Amino acid sequence: MNRNSSNSSFRLEHWKKIAIGIALYDIFAVNAAYFFALLLRFDFRYTLITRRFIDIWERFAPVYALLCLAAFILMGMYKSIWRFAGLNEMYRILAASFLMSGVHVAATLLFYGRMPISYYAIGAILQFMLVGGIRFSYRIALSIFNKNGKRSSDRIMLIGAGSAGQMILRDVNGNPDGGKVVCIIDDNSNKWDRYVDGVRVVGGRESILENVEKYKVNKIFLAIPSATMAQRRDILNICNETGCEIKNLPGMFQLVSGQVTVKALRDVSIEDLLGRDPIRPDLNEVFQFINGKTVMVTGGGGSIGSELCRQIAGHSPKRLIIFDIYENNAYEIQLELREKYKELDLVVLIGSVRDSRRMFQVFDEYRPDIVYHAAAHKHVPLMEDSPCEAIKNNAIGTYKTAYAAMMHGCQRFVLISTDKAVNPTNIMGASKRLCEMIIQSFDAKIKAGKADEIPQLYLHRGKEFAERIASAEAFRNIKTEFVAVRFGNVLGSNGSVVPVFKRQIEKGGPVTVTHPDIIRYFMTVPEAVSLVMLAGTYAHGGEIFVLDMGSPVKIDTLARNLIRLSGLKPDVDIKIEYTGLRPGEKLYEEKLMAEEGLKRTDNKLIHIGCPIPFDTDAFLSSLDELIEVAYRNDEHIRSYVERLVPTYHPTYNGQRVLPDPVVTDPEPTAGEKTAVLAH
Repeated sequence: MNRNSSNSSFRLEHWKKIAIGIALYDIFAVNAAYFFALLLRFDFRYTLITRRFIDIWERFAPVYALLCLAAFILMGMYKSIWRFAGLNEMYRILAASFLMSGVHVAATLLFYGRMPISYYAIGAILQFMLVGGIRFSYRIALSIFNKNGKRSSDRIMLIGAGSAGQMILRDVNGNPDGGKVVCIIDDNSNKWDRYVDGVRVVGGRESILENVEKYKVNKIFLAIPSATMAQRRDILNICNETGCEIKNLPGMFQLVSGQVTVKALRDVSIEDLLGRDPIRPDLNEVFQFINGKTVMVTGGGGSIGSELCRQIAGHSPKRLIIFDIYENNAYEIQLELREKYKELDLVVLIGSVRDSRRMFQVFDEYRPDIVYHAAAHKHVPLMEDSPCEAIKNNAIGTYKTAYAAMMHGCQRFVLISTDKAVNPTNIMGASKRLCEMIIQSFDAKIKAGKADEIPQLYLHRGKEFAERIASAEAFRNIKTEFVAVRFGNVLGSNGSVVPVFKRQIEKGGPVTVTHPDIIRYFMTVPEAVSLVMLAGTYAHGGEIFVLDMGSPVKIDTLARNLIRLSGLKPDVDIKIEYTGLRPGEKLYEEKLMAEEGLKRTDNKLIHIGCPIPFDTDAFLSSLDELIEVAYRNDEHIRSYVERLVPTYHPTYNGQRVLPDPVVTDPEPTAGEKTAVLAH
């Protein structure tokens, strides 16, 4: 055996050495307390003490020491971290000391003999002082050392004079590198001009700016775990005006779990400034719906798709199918899920939703019960430069995926849409509105028992395969429910404005904002995914689900807050440049078209938009020509899309654009026919 390993197995941990030392001290202290009580009773003249009293004390001393040691061990008095000793430890010492004092009285009277009454009373008090004194002496000495020793130069304002604030204050005071709390802010006027551990509560939030200057504060700690997001936002907006570094205690969990320390504070994130509480819907029925089913996520490697996969994987699906055209993203989520969910039946497939043969092959082999369709091109400026690609991937890809799902017994098809589909001014938003109209058309035809009237739109040699599957009997049994979920910008998603701003700040600026008045609705990735999954459960077919995302946020304000959160000053340390609205960009996004209306669901923050009626037959019959125009890469495709989507009005830099008429070739060339048929 290795000598070092043998020796280390008998090595006591540091805290155990301290515990043994305190235990030895206790053996001495509990008996010394009663001996000094005898001395005090006889005016500290040992010769005057009756010999009988000395004999009783000597005979009972070893027994009492062992009884105290056993009681202190049972009451956990050797396991506390005494540098953090507080009222709880004080109560425990008090209870243990006076319990054993009672034992001392009873045992001596019953087995040894009567002692003076003052002996018992003084002995109990001295025992408590000696036992408690050694335990609190470390904290007292540490406090004196930290107060008089060299400390960090940070001057801290603490917001919140409650339990969490007091714990943070003690943690700062116990750490010489943590700076010094110089003042406390609390909105409860009953606490004003009073002190917490020697630090004055100077006022409410309205006095933050004044006291930052008065006390030369350079750091602000926010410790109000019970505050709502709106209250937190209001306070943080004031703090942002100070230029101080801001730290935030995230929530009640830290208070309940006892993790209220300076280390538990985190940098204020931009989510804290959005001004609404996060959406936390009850997903139990969602997960019951998913349990035991085969679930497919198209675009499963993207920001929304991958979060969908994570949540689905954790709730026992029969099989999870990830479908994506970008192999790197698909590979990353595959590795993550296989490592975390070793029992998961996971299938990762590469392919394009634009390839109808591939979609039919996948659906024929795996027969998914639920499809979350997240595959899409979503970057507005890029799609403005390549409008035909937006139509091919978003609209036509959705059509082909939806048709394959319908023909293979899929129960629910959930389309992930966007608020840019409302009165779209860009081709990306128009393409997503086309997607919504497609799934509404599918749903209407299925409910009318006319699924066989939905055109197949297969323009290649695989058409006969689809026709063979699509028998009359198959059309009669179609029960697929189609639904769309519409939400705004997702914080932290690929291409989100926040990471772009952060990269620009790291480089020293400038931060580019398209327009000083542009506003957007925001939500987090988990919120978006929760809504998508709820839609899959609530669906009866044809709905457009909409999240109430609270108040919109000015992008200019968002950028300035991010700069301040980085400890810099907007327009001083980091310049903000206004670049002008990009092609197809609106000053604001809408969640619903006015004529759609709203219906409530069981969740007050989730609504259902009533579908806008349109001629389903005319719309479906026009898609054949849409495909032809898109695959011909016709530069005038916007005009054709505008005919199909009456609410689409192309703009450039906020100005209405009058598109040229669609130029249609009466007879495509042989090369163009070949290109179209290839898809």
